[in-house]
Amino acid sequence: MAVIIVKLFTIQILEHDEWSAKAAAQQTRQNVLPAKRGEIYMMDGEEPSPVVLNATVYTVIVDPMIADRDEIADELSAIIDDRQIASWDDVFANRSRRYYIVGKNVERSAAEKIAEADFDGVWLQANTRRVYPEGILASTLLGFVNSDGLGQYGIEGSLNKTLAGKDGLLRTVKDINNVALSIGNDNIKTPPVNGENIVLTVDKSMQRNVEKIIEAQTEVVGFSNISALVMDPNNGKILAMANYPGYDPADYGKVKSASDYINHVVDDPYEPASVCKTFAFATGVDYGVMTPETTFYNTGSTIVDDWPISNTEQGPEVAGTQTMQTAFNYSLNTGTTQMLRWLGGSETDITGLGRTRLYEYYHDKFGLGQATGIELIEAVGMVQKPDAEIWGLNGTYANMTFGQNMQVTMLQTAAAMASVVNGGKFYTPTIVAGKMVNGKFIEAESKPAVRSTVSEATSATMREMLYGTRRMWRANGTDAPGYYVGGKTGTAQIIKDGAYSLDETSATYIGVGGTEGELPEYLIMVRVWEDGKKAGGQSVALPVFNALKAYVQDALKIRPKV
Repeated sequence: MAVIIVKLFTIQILEHDEWSAKAAAQQTRQNVLPAKRGEIYMMDGEEPSPVVLNATVYTVIVDPMIADRDEIADELSAIIDDRQIASWDDVFANRSRRYYIVGKNVERSAAEKIAEADFDGVWLQANTRRVYPEGILASTLLGFVNSDGLGQYGIEGSLNKTLAGKDGLLRTVKDINNVALSIGNDNIKTPPVNGENIVLTVDKSMQRNVEKIIEAQTEVVGFSNISALVMDPNNGKILAMANYPGYDPADYGKVKSASDYINHVVDDPYEPASVCKTFAFATGVDYGVMTPETTFYNTGSTIVDDWPISNTEQGPEVAGTQTMQTAFNYSLNTGTTQMLRWLGGSETDITGLGRTRLYEYYHDKFGLGQATGIELIEAVGMVQKPDAEIWGLNGTYANMTFGQNMQVTMLQTAAAMASVVNGGKFYTPTIVAGKMVNGKFIEAESKPAVRSTVSEATSATMREMLYGTRRMWRANGTDAPGYYVGGKTGTAQIIKDGAYSLDETSATYIGVGGTEGELPEYLIMVRVWEDGKKAGGQSVALPVFNALKAYVQDALKIRPKV
């Protein structure tokens, strides 16, 4: 009796806290209630169509304080096999831990075996795994979810919090059979908040066909990398955003490098080259220092800060007195440099006023070198300030009139171009059309233009200049009567080891079109490149644009003027 009394005193008094903790551990069950990750939809005509879904998988959790290592180590390892992510030494290193994840993404068949085995201190937590029913479609746009359940790249990464929701918590007192009791002050339940189901502005059919076209065009033009964007210039909505090559988001680990995940449309700043002549001339027209008929004298090159700025085209047809429309048609660097002089109030010199005015339009109005605000992770890029001296104070800005000495993204360029042709309204690009709630599409409110870039008169003039240069080159015979299509090429040198390479260029074409006499109904931008190769805007990017334009024009049911 004395021994029993001493033992009871020890347990009840001296070791009270320790035994209470053990009892609570045996009587309490605590689970995280995972939120359901939101699914992703694209538009299929007028109706949303799922492109990213969830499949149920299970996480295997062990309570080291209760579980018997000798009982579960071999048997549980055999069941979960390659889904095991923790060693048993680590699991049982600290037996005061109540929660240790030992397996992830366990399929239902294995989960059923674990449930049948009824191991003490082992339980299952239902989770979801991402399923991509459309395969590699829009992979660089959508991104993926990693093994920790975190969205990476694309929509999955940029809207991870919205899609992920918020986990809940359930802690209950259980009986001897591990059944939760509904009574007791220790019961705690915080319900999960499921993630939102996002609907994209992207048209699924258009996205698929754009990807097929640019993949085929890699063989036609002989370059390995092509990115393309299709946008509605009158509201900023993205209709397609594609990169080739892509990857399989369901098997995202099988890529050559992390660079394969990059969405080059939004996250890869580059020098756009002569595409920027559109913005330079729009600035000059808006300030009233030039019109398409304004003339200058072209000698083939001009000196700025003791550096020669030359034209690629040196034929007799562009020598001597030429109009600014001709400078645009033949992409004459001397023409945009002269415009910069006029912008600063001089015929012969580039001034601080001219540089300041160009910066205000490039950066502040057109939004070049800054984030657009789209619902994606995007790079910022860079536009040199008026006092920058990369190639001399004035040489830097002379080069910027034809898109060198600056870094912008395709999306920034497209958003700026949209404002030039749509009457001067800058819309924040958007890729989210709304959300699905209880199976119903709730469309997001249309966003108004955030600012004015150029006047309606300037916009009309620039549309004519864009149409004029495309007409002059006859667009390889692809524009049928009654359609109005304009565009601009760009061929940019690539910086290698701190200097412009003579052996590598990237090619760009950006164009707009619709019915003759009306505002453009679509904007398409294309970029083509490959390491160590020279790509030309006219010879490489233009054919890709033409192929996309033919499809988009039909897909949007644009009709020619009768």
